[in-house]
Amino acid sequence: MDSRSANDGSSVAGPEASKMKLQLPASCDPPLPGAPVKPLVWIVFGGTGHMGRSLVKSALSHGDLVTTVGRVVETAPEAMASLNSGTCLGQLCDVRDAASVARVIECTLECFGRIDCIANCSGYGVIGACEDQDEHELRNQFETNFMGTLHIVQASLPYFRQQNGGRYLIFSSTSGALGVPGLGPYCATKYAVEGLIEAMAYEVDPFNIKATLVEPGLVRRDELDSHTNPLPTWGHFLIKPASEAYSHATSPALHAKRMVQWLGDRQPTSAVKCAELVWQLGHCSYPPLRLLLGSYAIESIRDRLRSVTEELEDWKHLNYPIPPDAPGGERDEKTDKEEQNEREEGHDKDEMDEREDHQGRDEGEDREREDDDMMEGITPDGKDRESI
Repeated sequence: MDSRSANDGSSVAGPEASKMKLQLPASCDPPLPGAPVKPLVWIVFGGTGHMGRSLVKSALSHGDLVTTVGRVVETAPEAMASLNSGTCLGQLCDVRDAASVARVIECTLECFGRIDCIANCSGYGVIGACEDQDEHELRNQFETNFMGTLHIVQASLPYFRQQNGGRYLIFSSTSGALGVPGLGPYCATKYAVEGLIEAMAYEVDPFNIKATLVEPGLVRRDELDSHTNPLPTWGHFLIKPASEAYSHATSPALHAKRMVQWLGDRQPTSAVKCAELVWQLGHCSYPPLRLLLGSYAIESIRDRLRSVTEELEDWKHLNYPIPPDAPGGERDEKTDKEEQNEREEGHDKDEMDEREDHQGRDEGEDREREDDDMMEGITPDGKDRESI
C-alpha cells in the first residue's frame, strides 16, 4: 500500500489535522471523516523525534490517549514531565535497554489501564561508507534500530496475547527495501527489522495482533513550530567525515551525504500528513503489512523491485527448462551425444532402405529371367520342355 498525497506541500498541525482529506483505501476500512471513533491508547516510542512528534499531536487531536516516549540521552525529565495531562503521559526510555522498555509498558498500563497500539518511531543512523564506520557505530545502530524494536515487541506481546488484540506500527524506511550508498549499516538494520516484523506478523495473527511496517521517504518537519523547536533537520543521523579513499566529490559513498546537503529542509514528504495516515492505520480494521509514504518511497522501491524481477527473468533458465518452441529451446539443449545417436540412427535407416532397394531389384531381375526361359521352353530346372 502507498500514499502519494503525503507529498502535498501544505502545512497543517494540531486540530487542523482532523480536517485533512487524506484517507487510506476503503479496503482497509479506515475511520470515516467526521464519524465517531473509539479512542485508543497509544505508546509512541521516539515521540520527541521528527515523525513521533507529529504522530503524538495527531493522535491527541483525534481524542486518543498517548504515552509519548523520549530518549534519555537527549530529552530532560522535566521536559517530559511537562507533557503530562489527562490524555498524555511523558516517559523517558532507552530502547537498547529491555528493562527500560518494560517500565514504559508498566507505566502506561498503570496510567490508562490498557494499550491498543504501539508505534516505534525511534531510530539512529550513521552516514558514511561501510569501511569507515567502526564497531561502536555499527553496534549502536543495530542496538537502537533492531534490538530496540525486538525489546518493544517482546515486552508488549504477552499483554497483547492476553488481551487477544493489539496493533504494531513499526517505522522502517525506504532503506529497508534497497541499499543506499553511504547508509550501508543503517540499511542492514532496517532490512533486519523488516524480516523480523514480517515473520512475527504471521506468528501473532491467531491472537488478533496486527503489524504494519511504515516506510516513509524523505520526510520533512512541517508542524507550525518547526522553526522554533530544537530538533535538527536530520536529527537521528550522524554524518561521519569520509576517509581519503571515499572523500572524492563524486564518490558513490557520499551519495547519502550529498542528498542531505542538497535537500536541507526541503524534503518532499509531509510529516504532518504522514502522521494523519498512520493515525488512520491504527484505527483501520484491515491494516496492510507495509505502508509506503511519499512518491520517493514509491518510485525508489518500485525501481528496486523491477530490477530484482529483471534479474530473475534473466537467470531463471538455469533452474527451469526452456519451452521447446522457444528460441534456444529443446532442440538447442540437446547434447552432442544425443545428436550423434540421431545421426547414427539416420545412417542405419538409410543403409536398410538401400539394402531393400537392392533386394527388390535382384528379385525383379530373377523374375524377368524366368519369364524369358519359359518363353524359350526351358524349365526352371534347366531342362528342355520337350524332353520331359
